[in-house]
Amino acid sequence: MSDAPVNATDRDPPRDLLAAHPETAYFWGRVAGDGDLTAERIRVRAAEESVARRLAAIAGDDGRLAGERTVERPYAHDASLARVEDEYTVKVFGGAADRAAAAFGLPIDGTDGGYRLDALADHDRQLLRGLLEASGTVCFRESEGVVGVSFVHEDRALLEWVQDALADNGFGADDLAETSSGGYWFGVADADTAAFGEWVYEGSDATGLYADDRRTKLLRSIERAASVSEGE
Repeated sequence: MSDAPVNATDRDPPRDLLAAHPETAYFWGRVAGDGDLTAERIRVRAAEESVARRLAAIAGDDGRLAGERTVERPYAHDASLARVEDEYTVKVFGGAADRAAAAFGLPIDGTDGGYRLDALADHDRQLLRGLLEASGTVCFRESEGVVGVSFVHEDRALLEWVQDALADNGFGADDLAETSSGGYWFGVADADTAAFGEWVYEGSDATGLYADDRRTKLLRSIERAASVSEGE
């Protein structure tokens, strides 16, 4: 389903954070990809302040922007290299964490997750967008003239769910592999990265449910790859 709202009220998040809706699907994608749950709260991180504020707004009265710091993050495929970036933290209090763990199979207090995210399947575009921005990487492979899109996470079960969700939408994926830091990763099939990138951000201008840096990098990389292909 595209982001394009049917009417003005579709731009607003529902009162229930567990309701199936484009805004909540994006929120839970971000949480699954770069967040954690305890019995007391949900915590989710974002590299852009505008995204963090949007996530807090989706959470409603229980959500708040809880902090900002500069962090050093190792690169997904080579933990010996790192980049420095801003990190904003959003916390959501109340009973949403326990309910989300039960409804969506998200890990809580260190337990394993079952990832029953199919409950949000009607909004899989927004869900996968949140996951991509929270746990994905984008690069342009100069030597091959192709876009590389990968998902990286410490939880193998989450990445297996993402692979299945991609397949359900017609996008291929490579096999899972281990990262140098002990997590897991896989790449979207090279032949499908352009189609996936265009699909996952389709209609996002209408709602603002996206991280600007990530969207810009992916769409520009797709344009660059297309130019290389046309020039061959």
